[in-house]
Amino acid sequence: MADNIKYYVVKQKALPEVLLKVAETNRIIETENISVADATEKVGISRSSYYKYKDDIFPFRENVKGKTITFVLSMDDEPGLLSLVLKKVAEFKANILTIHQTIPVNGIASLTLSVDILPTTGDSSEMIEQIERLKGVRYLKILSSDASI
Repeated sequence: MADNIKYYVVKQKALPEVLLKVAETNRIIETENISVADATEKVGISRSSYYKYKDDIFPFRENVKGKTITFVLSMDDEPGLLSLVLKKVAEFKANILTIHQTIPVNGIASLTLSVDILPTTGDSSEMIEQIERLKGVRYLKILSSDASI
């Protein structure tokens, strides 16, 4: 049965509210050191919902320190855009391991980037979100992560 376990990276907006509340409950229990009963009451879910999902939901950033994330970007062929992407990685103190940019076709280039998430790296999910919001970045997809989930 363990061989059938699969993991997915899903954006927050795609998750049901109950899973988000379970993740928030986990955060409250860890940071405020309160009981499950108090934390579930605080976020507005039942304890049974919490126990059903508590081991199955966690923020992406909590599991990637010391790991590699590889993602692909589709971006406009604009001077300086690649530099802005690399600057964001540097701002979060992550280490670029590999980089490959295709020759632009019809004004669009594809960039594959492997990034080492160090213990000193800031919030990796925020880094990815900021890269995704850069003007000229059309989309960003996480291809792989060797995070021990």
